[in-house]
Amino acid sequence: MIEENSHEGESLKKVSGLYRDWFLDYASYVILDRAIPSVFDGLKPVQRRIMHSMRELEDGRYNKVANIVGNTMKYHPHGDASITDAMVGIGQKELLIDMQGNWGNIYTGDSAAAARYIEARLTPFALEVVFNPKTTDWTKSYDGRNNEPIDLPVKFPLLLAQGVEGIGVGLSTKILPHNFHELINASIAHLKGKKFELFPDFLTAGMLDVSEYNDGHRGGKVRARARISQVDKNTLMISELPFSKNTGDLIDSIIKANEKGKIKIKKIEDNTSDKVEILIYLHNDVSADRTIDALYAFTDCQVTISPNACVIVGDKPMFLTVSEILRRNTEHTVSLLKKELEIELNELQENWHFSSLERIFIENRIYHDIEEVKSWEEVLKTIAKGLKPHTKHLLRAVTEEDILKLTEIRIKRISRFDLDKFKENIAALEGKIEQVKHHLANLITYAIDYYLTIQKKYGKDKERKTELRVFDTIDATKVAVANEKFYANFEEGFIGTSLKKDQYLFDCSDIDDIITFRKDGKMKVVKVEAKTFIGKDIQHVAIWKKNDKRTVYNMIYREGTSGPVYMKRFSVTGVTRNTDYPLASDARGSEMLYFSANPNGEAESVTVLLKPNPRIRKNKMEIDFSELAIKGRDSKGNLVTKYSVKKVDLKEEGVSTLAPRKIWFDETVRRLNADARGTLLGTFRGDDKILVVNSQGEAKLVTFDLGNRFDDEYIILEKWRPSQPITCIYYDGDKGIYFIKRFLLDNTPNIQSFMPSDHPKSFIENVIVANNGTAEIIFAKEKGKEKDPETFNIDEFISIKGIKAIGNQLTKSKVKVINITIPEIEEVEEEEEIIEEEVRLNNPIIDKDAGAIGDLFDEKDK
Repeated sequence: MIEENSHEGESLKKVSGLYRDWFLDYASYVILDRAIPSVFDGLKPVQRRIMHSMRELEDGRYNKVANIVGNTMKYHPHGDASITDAMVGIGQKELLIDMQGNWGNIYTGDSAAAARYIEARLTPFALEVVFNPKTTDWTKSYDGRNNEPIDLPVKFPLLLAQGVEGIGVGLSTKILPHNFHELINASIAHLKGKKFELFPDFLTAGMLDVSEYNDGHRGGKVRARARISQVDKNTLMISELPFSKNTGDLIDSIIKANEKGKIKIKKIEDNTSDKVEILIYLHNDVSADRTIDALYAFTDCQVTISPNACVIVGDKPMFLTVSEILRRNTEHTVSLLKKELEIELNELQENWHFSSLERIFIENRIYHDIEEVKSWEEVLKTIAKGLKPHTKHLLRAVTEEDILKLTEIRIKRISRFDLDKFKENIAALEGKIEQVKHHLANLITYAIDYYLTIQKKYGKDKERKTELRVFDTIDATKVAVANEKFYANFEEGFIGTSLKKDQYLFDCSDIDDIITFRKDGKMKVVKVEAKTFIGKDIQHVAIWKKNDKRTVYNMIYREGTSGPVYMKRFSVTGVTRNTDYPLASDARGSEMLYFSANPNGEAESVTVLLKPNPRIRKNKMEIDFSELAIKGRDSKGNLVTKYSVKKVDLKEEGVSTLAPRKIWFDETVRRLNADARGTLLGTFRGDDKILVVNSQGEAKLVTFDLGNRFDDEYIILEKWRPSQPITCIYYDGDKGIYFIKRFLLDNTPNIQSFMPSDHPKSFIENVIVANNGTAEIIFAKEKGKEKDPETFNIDEFISIKGIKAIGNQLTKSKVKVINITIPEIEEVEEEEEIIEEEVRLNNPIIDKDAGAIGDLFDEKDK
């Protein structure tokens, strides 16, 4: 035991007691949150979080696996490697994930390419069967920042289709995969009250003896064999693999058996690609039949697998049979289908209910009854009283919430009310309601039709691959596979994540590539590591992206110790890691005199000062990089001068010389993209911003980085035009009147508040980002008198003032509604003054510098 001083608050504690409590906590965590799948959705926590993350990112296009893994880490409190491995495992089962790239080979055991090189998206099957936020129960993620599903609402026996293997503390699970069609047929049989049998089926095909399967329960076993055929007298071919083995495993086991003298072979060849083909060559005096038996007896050509169906039911691990798991899955699917139908029915009935209320409200002109009512409570009572004689046919009683929704109906909708169209809509709703009620009344039939539809839509190419047969007993005696901070020591030439005493540069991922440039004009790309020696006098370090054509490097260098000076512009799209690339010259003593990295192809102006020389009339020249073509990194560049340069100074920052970039906003996922998904915001250059305005009177300017998120609520999201005034109409709750103001925003990333009043009853009525808008004020009746509406031009009504100004009083009268009209703006495509890089590469440099530089020298030097 551990002894502690018996002071106040201290006591004796037994190690055994601590061990019991801590071990149980740890064991419960591993079993429930890591190793064992849920019986309902068939997924381990990491698999469920991957699927949820993929659905979160789903837009119909492929996503980099590295991005999916990074997003999953919001929910999974473990490393990216474990998430990547789990995702590859799901993908290789060819059911839920549509894969692109090298995802490994289940036949050869080759691992998948790095997560940054492969892509994935959800299959149509997964989108239809696995997800439904309306029927999903949620819980908080490990850090409390996000919601994650407790179980995904999977309407299919996914656990049995994919299979699973996991090792917990004190128990393990091993459920073998089964055939798609057989699972659906078994579910239908169960719904019809018939008996069924299920046996495993593997993507690697092979042969299987299920005589001792025991319905997948503990204690049962199956024997899986490779398919071996005789090509000719001295050649055998393995064309299918036993489950859980790959060609490498088989070949290793065959070689070991041959070395031990168990079998006798001449040589072995592996020709596997998309199909398994292992050729075994025999000696002339060896029997092919006996060798096949020996292969089954002494190598991994035959393996015994012991299933162990342990699953999480509720919060407890349970050992079930395969049939019981399918029955539970099928009944869970029926309950999910019922829940979906009930939700749909409730939505349809609510739609019908409010549509009927709307008709009563408009047809009986109840809205006229509230025109002279003074208080809000009387408005609600008047509407309720007007509705009462007409509500006997409704499905439920009218609530205050219904009345509030009626008060929100716009005048435009009331004036355009079409009775015939309304009746058509009601009839359509009633038809759908009857259909849903029919499905609920015949739920089992509906569930069977659902399974048949799934089978018809997604059952192609999912026939059984593994042949079931009873194996003979072979007498052996007779056949004798994160976020990092990056630092640099520029003088000594070291970079890495462990140099915390040196200069901090940026945050990066451990899968990023780092590009470096040295004073001697050498460039090198390396992987992120703890410490890497690049070389002394490092000039620039940054994260490098493959095929990045927008980042342009501007450079002036001297060739050799006293050679001519050249200038060049280039991009780096592809390299070999850990290789020095001479960007200046191979000549000894070459030196980089000026360098800049420009993420959007910016081209600055610089001043070149020459060393005093009697042959030079002027020792100062100006260079504009925008007049220089972007070429390959190996190009020599253009001559600046053949004389010695004293120094190069930056004269003026440049703007992008690349074509503007079109940016869209996808409202569904609230993300920017360059793939024409959603609303086009405009064409953007390097310093352009996006304007975001919320209903609290706050404006913010953000960059057009595609990684930006727009999760907060907003009322304006568009490209910011610095000279475009913003108009705000707001209600001052303290003074009880409306104000209007026009202002310009400052070019700052900070939030800019333009709401002058902080009174709890103050609110923003309208925010307008356009010129020549008009406002129409509809006044409320006061003392029975109705005032004519007023219309005015906003630009003429008020001038531009400061953002903190209160603005002008709009009116003292009581306002009913303010209608804003903005004239349609003809979208004029921005003129691309700077042509794209691909075009520039085919055009020579504008020969302006040659004349300007030539004027610096005497005529005889020219």
